Amino acid sequence: MTARNVLFIMSDEHSRRVLGAYGNAVVSTPNMDRMAGEGTLFESAYCNCPICVPSRASFATGRHVHEIGNWDNAFPYHGEPPSFGHRLAESGHRCDSIGKLHYRASEDANGFDNEILPLHVLDGKGDLQGMLRSPPPKRPSTRQLAGDAGRGESTYIRYDRDIRDAACAWLEERGRKPDDKPWTLFVSFVCPHFPLQAPQEFFDLYRPDELPLPQLRGPGEFPDHPVLRKLREIQDYEDHFDDEAHVRTAIAAYYGMVSFLDDNIGRVLAALEKSGLGDDTVVIYTSDHGDNLGARTFWGKSNMYEESAGVPLIMKGPGVEAARRVTTPVSLVDAWPTILGINGVESAACDRDKPGRSWLEIADGADCDRTVFSEYHAVASITGMFMVRFRNFKYIHYEGYRPQLFDLDADPLEMRDLADEEGYEDIRAEGESRLRAICDPGEVTARAFADQRSRIDQAGGEEAVRNLGSYPYTPAPGEAPRMSGAG
Repeated sequence: MTARNVLFIMSDEHSRRVLGAYGNAVVSTPNMDRMAGEGTLFESAYCNCPICVPSRASFATGRHVHEIGNWDNAFPYHGEPPSFGHRLAESGHRCDSIGKLHYRASEDANGFDNEILPLHVLDGKGDLQGMLRSPPPKRPSTRQLAGDAGRGESTYIRYDRDIRDAACAWLEERGRKPDDKPWTLFVSFVCPHFPLQAPQEFFDLYRPDELPLPQLRGPGEFPDHPVLRKLREIQDYEDHFDDEAHVRTAIAAYYGMVSFLDDNIGRVLAALEKSGLGDDTVVIYTSDHGDNLGARTFWGKSNMYEESAGVPLIMKGPGVEAARRVTTPVSLVDAWPTILGINGVESAACDRDKPGRSWLEIADGADCDRTVFSEYHAVASITGMFMVRFRNFKYIHYEGYRPQLFDLDADPLEMRDLADEEGYEDIRAEGESRLRAICDPGEVTARAFADQRSRIDQAGGEEAVRNLGSYPYTPAPGEAPRMSGAG
């Protein structure tokens, strides 16, 4: 492939179930849908950890979370190990970022030539209380998700407009002053991450009473699993909704935020075309993780169901086949070889020892029987969670507890756990074997708990960390955190 520029657009907490190109007939996403029609869509894309900081660290470094030790939102990326940006810089390529990074701080050498409007973890430390897992404490800040739901102009909405405008200006400048080598621009929006507040023009695209309610919320439909029950107990967002109408308002706000995101992406794509660089630029869109959005009475992320661990992934541009849909599983660690390959950076030993494979190669049929991996060691988890996706199966390992197994072709909503069903013994064994080929889940779980315990001790001990309180989301630049339960 001829070397090209890369415009990489990432959102935060976008469930692929809420995107027209993935089959949602209600949500209005004309720009992302057009991207899919003009390019290639990956039907089975995953994050490598369903929470912000570890997912973004894994994405940046092309390595799984257990390889780099960025376990949760208190272990932010700080420039080591090297990111794809460092590799681009070594080869003389420009790599800039605009918007949310969720790393430790801009003072670290994170791999970007310029960090424009960056958002990093709070005070360079992040969510220390999320490390408390033995047992995890209640999170008073969870009430704010339901309390915010509706029309509104949150700081995140204003921040995304600033990100959009900065991206358009950056592309206009590149059009006037082209670089000698292909460049990469990482544009990272925060929507549709809560607070669930959508600008009126986008909220009003939807009638809450006509939107479908989240699935699997009836009596007896919650999964019978102790790890998930504890997760639901701690992340009790659902308990703060007043009634069905309140839930529908939250869904309408999320849909409106997705449409707002789509509008911003459309404006950035228009700026790319106006700059004259469209024919030389591959555009990639994805998210750092999904959102349960009320399914099984879960909100936010933090589990291995498709709503949470699955992400949208669309590519378009020169060398990318139009109107193609790829079923082979992929994940965010695949971004490393994809970006470097498009930029024309020659592969080195430090590239080849990573678990990823170029999305372009996957789209062309490479590695059809690959294993995609995700893990979770963060807030409200009483043990390590590990997921492997292979062919049509998903195997979920909870260290010290019984696993889950789903056939996603036959059961896309993951309602039928096959782990203990007769006739699936070999598939379950294959899932565990594929997992253990990647890591030892017992060793990784123990190491995560040990690293978190060490950091808790450094912060003054468990009681001191509990007294810090919690906040519902990282504040936008210039916003104070909304603390709850501080001692």
